[in-house]
Amino acid sequence: MAASTKTSRPAGAEPVAVGRRRVETVVERRAPLIGRDREVAVVAEALRPAPTARTVLVTGPAGAGKTAVLDEARQTAAREGTKILRMTWEDTAEPAGPAALADAVNAVLAKVHDGRLPARVTAVRRARLRLDDDRGGELPLLSVLGETLADAAHHVPFALVLDDVDRLPAPTASALRLMLRVFRPVGLPVVLAGRPTRACAPDAPDLATAADHVLDLAPLPPDDIAGLVAQRLGRPPEPSLVAAVRRCLGPLAGRPAAVLSVLTAAREDGRLLDLDGRVGLTGAEEDLRLGTDAASLRPVTAGATDTATVLARLLHRADLRVEDLHALSGPGRSPGADLGRAVDRLVEERVVAVDGDGRLSFAVPALAAALRAGPTGHDPRPVHAAVVTAVTRRLAPADAGASHPSLADHVVAAGTALDDTVAVPLLLAAARRDARAHHPRAARAYLSALGRLSPDDPATPRALCAAARLGLERGDHRGVLALGGPLLAALRRPAPEAADERLEFATSAWALSALHEHRPPCEATPADVLDEALRRTPRAAMLTALGGRYGIGTLAPWPPNSQPAATGGRSREPGGGPLPSYAELRTLAVATGRRDGLARALRGLPVEAAWEVAVGPLRDAAAYGDLAGALEAVLGERHLSAGHSRADRYHTMVRDYLAGNWDAALTAARDIEARGRADESPVGGWLPRALAAEIHCFRGDLARAREWLDRIPGTAVHPLIARARLGVRYWSGQQETALREAWRDVRRAREGGLLAGLDRVLLRILEFAEEARPQQARQALEELAALHQEMATATTREALFVARGVVHRDAGAAYDAHRSAERRGDRHMQLYCCLVLSEVGDDPQHWLAEAARHTHRMALGRPGRLLLSRSARRHNVPMPRGRSARQGLNEAEVRLITMVSEGATNRQIAARLACSEKTVEQRLTRLFQRTGRRSRVELAAAWLDGSLAGLGRVPDLPPDGTHPPGRRSAASGG
Repeated sequence: MAASTKTSRPAGAEPVAVGRRRVETVVERRAPLIGRDREVAVVAEALRPAPTARTVLVTGPAGAGKTAVLDEARQTAAREGTKILRMTWEDTAEPAGPAALADAVNAVLAKVHDGRLPARVTAVRRARLRLDDDRGGELPLLSVLGETLADAAHHVPFALVLDDVDRLPAPTASALRLMLRVFRPVGLPVVLAGRPTRACAPDAPDLATAADHVLDLAPLPPDDIAGLVAQRLGRPPEPSLVAAVRRCLGPLAGRPAAVLSVLTAAREDGRLLDLDGRVGLTGAEEDLRLGTDAASLRPVTAGATDTATVLARLLHRADLRVEDLHALSGPGRSPGADLGRAVDRLVEERVVAVDGDGRLSFAVPALAAALRAGPTGHDPRPVHAAVVTAVTRRLAPADAGASHPSLADHVVAAGTALDDTVAVPLLLAAARRDARAHHPRAARAYLSALGRLSPDDPATPRALCAAARLGLERGDHRGVLALGGPLLAALRRPAPEAADERLEFATSAWALSALHEHRPPCEATPADVLDEALRRTPRAAMLTALGGRYGIGTLAPWPPNSQPAATGGRSREPGGGPLPSYAELRTLAVATGRRDGLARALRGLPVEAAWEVAVGPLRDAAAYGDLAGALEAVLGERHLSAGHSRADRYHTMVRDYLAGNWDAALTAARDIEARGRADESPVGGWLPRALAAEIHCFRGDLARAREWLDRIPGTAVHPLIARARLGVRYWSGQQETALREAWRDVRRAREGGLLAGLDRVLLRILEFAEEARPQQARQALEELAALHQEMATATTREALFVARGVVHRDAGAAYDAHRSAERRGDRHMQLYCCLVLSEVGDDPQHWLAEAARHTHRMALGRPGRLLLSRSARRHNVPMPRGRSARQGLNEAEVRLITMVSEGATNRQIAARLACSEKTVEQRLTRLFQRTGRRSRVELAAAWLDGSLAGLGRVPDLPPDGTHPPGRRSAASGG
């Protein structure tokens, strides 16, 4: 809502302050005001000279944007030549009431230069003297004030503005109301701005009764909040950031000042991450806070501020109910002794809410976060301990934990304020009780109990196993990773057989969760401790080696002793559950290599399990390093995923990439990267970065593609990384280097046994080398044939067939590859096959039209248009001019039409979309062409009556004469 600092002011013109902000007197370059166009228009109209001037009151809660609306309207009216003066009362030395109002009016009259100032000031002064002599002189004074203001406005037309009228002293506000109602200055427009009377002092007069029109500023709708966020950040925000800001503000979400305050604080805290020209959020949403500039948005009385701070810290760590406050009452119990009375006041002020179960919470989470960040003289730990002690006086610790599992969070927060003899049994009992109903609290209880137990305690292996199993079943891989400290400490101690089995399971779960979070298990672990852990748990060693095959960490050899140890005729390999068995881990590992190795691994599985393995999806997942997809293919229903881990997000990204939803895939990549920044740990999963670079490369944005690739170490080995590097280097003008390094990457991948996905690298080499380096193209074709012999997968077959189509102009082979890619849902490969078929097939027009649909779906933009136009010119066929009606409007077009139908101006639309008004005009022009409508009114009418349901045409794709290197540029099948 803030205006730009760049202003243009003639010499001698001085700024005038409106409210508490400095505003320029003449035209200045301002950012558009989001969501308040109607209100600005109403106020600007009221400020303009008119035969019957009006009095308008702009009202709304703190932070609603009253001053901003007043500023914008003042600027609008000033550009049209209207003279606007501000009435101030802060500097008057007169006592509150009519005398203070007279002093303020004199200050206004002094700014009207028409030669009649002395007469007006003399009239006001005489009326003021009568007020001092006779207490009944208030009405004559107010009458003179109204007359002099009317006379000044008659000779020099001007408008009068008064901001923050809610802060007026009650006597002065009463005198102002009486003057405006009874002794109204004829011909003088007056605009007041202030909070509603109910928010002011109880004895404050209601100025709304003196206004002809009351303009109440409603909260901003969600779309306008998104536009405001984009305007403040200067970049489009991620939808998740906008949603987080809205949630953390609660009832304040629609107030512009609150939104801007949270964004300012997030920037100060380093919580904003700029990737791909979009701004996302790092860290926990619950830590978003109101900034120090939001004093008016903190409805906390001075007497309860310390209590509110203590309460904010208490509620951040544990639930607190009204009944718990009774345990804290009484003299000298704790820093929360008077908490109950203070909380009553906070509830009355609507700072704290109470739900149906009596749980306390802050109505505005961002306010609670701001209070937590501020200083306090009280330690909340004794308060948490007091809540626990009040229950454990009546019940044994274990019974208290089982009966009141919510006490576990209080125990965790109390720390050393509670003895281990009380804390440990309570935590373990609460965790067992909460395991199914309230998993996050149970995980915190287990972790806290393990922090108090010694590694030699017999309860430690049981707690580790239970916590790890619970985390895997709920997809809480971060929670399982947090067990690493007590787990590695326990592994350094000898343990009986039963305990050793539990530790083996917990260690394997820890290693699997590390892979799910794209963090090698060896990260930040001393080498000797890790070696001991892997020696005792072969399955964890297998998981560690598995990571390199799926692009998580460096490539490591498969452990030689990866066989389950027999114990008394029993296998230590448990059946079922989300943890892969030894045979399943071997299957996952060899899925990246030759088909004979995979066949042997499948024979090692139980018959029923082997039949359930989805070999095709497993191979496809291995080609992209999609660990979650590979686990799903091997484990089937045993693979439990909550969709929260980085591996799960990457699985979604791969699916979106293959389906052509590349914008969604890039959003997933940014989300994965933001999680890595929030953890403050190096991300070992490099494949999301490679896939993001791949997308940007084919969209022609090489700068962003290089930014993503620069985040991948040069030592990283994987076919997907090699494929992205080849494309970016080649299109950056490094053709020789790109091909040379690509062959080196192929050799490194073969040496490491990473064959899955190598077909796309070879296909890209063939395409780039076909025209200028035929020998390399033939070599790539031979390598593809050999690779297909070794793997015999659908992807290697597609790559081989389409390569034959390119080299031998075999239309039948290219068509077979297209049908196979269509069955798999690989839209990028379909596009490449269409382009090849447009070159070697009998009907180039058909295949170019098909390619145009894929190009639009993947939003390839200019690179795609270049591709299509060059191919169309070579075959002397017209450019594809439309897309099928069944495809309909895309999301961006629907949003644009919706805003048009709501009456939004180009300026408003530009602010919401974070683009220029010229861009909006261009998009509307294309939309008019496609829909056949000639105006915004026709477009809105067609949208509202459903006439656009059968939409089928798109704008012409203009041909471009620019020829990038190579023949099939940015849609290569690699």
